[in-house]
Amino acid sequence: MTQTVGYGALIQAFTVLLIPMAADLGASRPAVAGAATISTLVGAIAAVPVGHLLDRFGGRMLMSVGSAVAVVAVVVWAQATSIAHLYVAFGMVGLALAMSTYEAAFAVLVVATEADSRDRAILAVTSITGLATGLYYPLAGWLESTLGWRAAVLVMGGLIAAVALPAHLWAVPARAVHVRRVARRTGVPVGTALRDPRLYLIGVAFLAQAGAVAGFLLMLVTYLRDIGHSVAVATTMPAIVGVLMVVSRLALSPLARRYGMTRVTTVSFVVQGLGMLALPLVGASLGLAVACVATVGLGQGIGVIARPSIVADAFGAARFGSIIAVLTVPIALSRSGTPLLAAWLADWRFLVMTGVASLAAAAALAPLTRARARLVEAPHIPRQRGASMSDHTAEPPRTSGAIR
Repeated sequence: MTQTVGYGALIQAFTVLLIPMAADLGASRPAVAGAATISTLVGAIAAVPVGHLLDRFGGRMLMSVGSAVAVVAVVVWAQATSIAHLYVAFGMVGLALAMSTYEAAFAVLVVATEADSRDRAILAVTSITGLATGLYYPLAGWLESTLGWRAAVLVMGGLIAAVALPAHLWAVPARAVHVRRVARRTGVPVGTALRDPRLYLIGVAFLAQAGAVAGFLLMLVTYLRDIGHSVAVATTMPAIVGVLMVVSRLALSPLARRYGMTRVTTVSFVVQGLGMLALPLVGASLGLAVACVATVGLGQGIGVIARPSIVADAFGAARFGSIIAVLTVPIALSRSGTPLLAAWLADWRFLVMTGVASLAAAAALAPLTRARARLVEAPHIPRQRGASMSDHTAEPPRTSGAIR
């Protein structure tokens, strides 16, 4: 619920309201769209200190304050009279997103759930959010046509105040509970993780994946129209990505239990890359174009869940927030910069770029599939007092010599 109202108001609504905002502010659409880049960059800057605070204090106060910042940001956004004013509002939006949405939620779930139920918890949050935030597109459109864009923004900000703020205060574990749970978890220090080659392989993989998907989605509609598809067909294609994201997540749990999360993710990135590379060759055929676009939904749907799961498996839960924050910064920069490169390349060349990047992501993860197998086969680790058996079987010990 909290992720739905947060992302819906701060991300989905912005894309719907971009045109009326540009007209009202007397600014170009690219200038207004720059607000989204501002929020991404601010979120990247905030990621590391936010991750450290999550590890130390837990998520209740941080996510609650993040929701409060989101409400203030929405009020400032609704009152914007210039591009500079809008950019200030979206600087606050970026901070709110870093404090109260997926990255923070994953850090809470990794500590609050046992290792054997962690993936299911992340799957539930991302699946519900992915489905429910889709409703914000028609909602924002209806509110804008009925009340105007400023009132529409305030209404959706009111939902954050009514739902996310009290829910974070009520449902997210308090600091004392967080500290007790962290004491039972295993995990390596951040400095040890930074010296581990696995962290860089994971970083390269998800940086390439995030950039590939961002560039692909930006140029997809334009490319399909350029090769002869109708406006209706071209604008429907992104919805196929959304549907496959949900479907792939529903199929993920049994596949990950049988084959391992890293293996399933690697295969999904390969399929995504091949689909992107095939689109210039078969894109004129509607059926084959749909199949190629669907591969992106498959890769993205699994990738969102896989990143926190793979990081927690590799480095444990004790410093999860700080370690995943280190990865968040370059990934956010990739999401911001790759679409610009894709737009510059245009035509079929951007598909080659994104397809190669997806295959590079799979290649970076491939060594970790072997590492995961050796971890499962590792010698028994003695059980510590107060720690559950699942903690030891699923996460590496808190030593500098983490099992590779």
